[in-house]
Amino acid sequence: MVVNFYLRNMSKLFSKRIKYEDFIRFYAAPPKRFYKNTGILRNENKFEVILDQRKLKTPKGNIFSVENEALAIAVATEWNAQKGNIIQSKMHITTLCNTALDNPNNLTKYDIVNYIVNCLDTDTVLFQANEDEDLFKFQIAEWDPVIEWFNKRFGVNLKKSIQMDVPPVSDQDKATLSKHLMSYNFAAINGFMYGVDTLKSVVLTLACIEKLLTPEKAVLLSRLEEEYQTGRWGRVEWAHDLNQQDLQARLAAVVLIVYFNSQSNNIKSKNIK
Repeated sequence: MVVNFYLRNMSKLFSKRIKYEDFIRFYAAPPKRFYKNTGILRNENKFEVILDQRKLKTPKGNIFSVENEALAIAVATEWNAQKGNIIQSKMHITTLCNTALDNPNNLTKYDIVNYIVNCLDTDTVLFQANEDEDLFKFQIAEWDPVIEWFNKRFGVNLKKSIQMDVPPVSDQDKATLSKHLMSYNFAAINGFMYGVDTLKSVVLTLACIEKLLTPEKAVLLSRLEEEYQTGRWGRVEWAHDLNQQDLQARLAAVVLIVYFNSQSNNIKSKNIK
């Protein structure tokens, strides 16, 4: 069974042209914690994270450096929370910062904003199923108020659909939303993209960033049909709970990334003990 598991996943990995070293990293045991203390260091107008006496580096080998002190503290706290092993897949704030710093796909802010606004065409909350009357009522009660808030807040006119297709979002509405998103810096926009990919919804992501919804509520709304079905047929507690908690952790990291990258620095430097 173990051999079959590895063979199945090998075929998946290589079908996606993943490099051999990535395959090894995929299955390799997580590295042991090699440091005792974490802290931050101010270097001119930026903040770096220190692991003992070593400066933290990004996957590309760049010095990890951010402009907001609170963000550096949050990253140092993530590293400090690692116990016997370093579980990088659980370090969402660090991951988001690394993506913005290394920019592995060489994206511009415009590229990312364009991707986000085009995700409106397939936004989860804009597709409502009327085949099941109870589910449809549930979606109306939970999703419609958020759509109405979104239209009012951003001056757009998004429309939902009860068919398989949804009315296309107008170019004017996309331009309006693009203008709003372009006001954020590159790191924050990376956070927005991560949130949209997590929730499969631009509407819910912005509602969470704007504090209309908590991360817990936003995740629940993104999984509305699944929650409805599990409420009817039952749920596998550990599986559903773990997935929901992981999505909440990812979205909470997004909220912090956007917030920290929208604030000025006014905190005195300190070490994380």
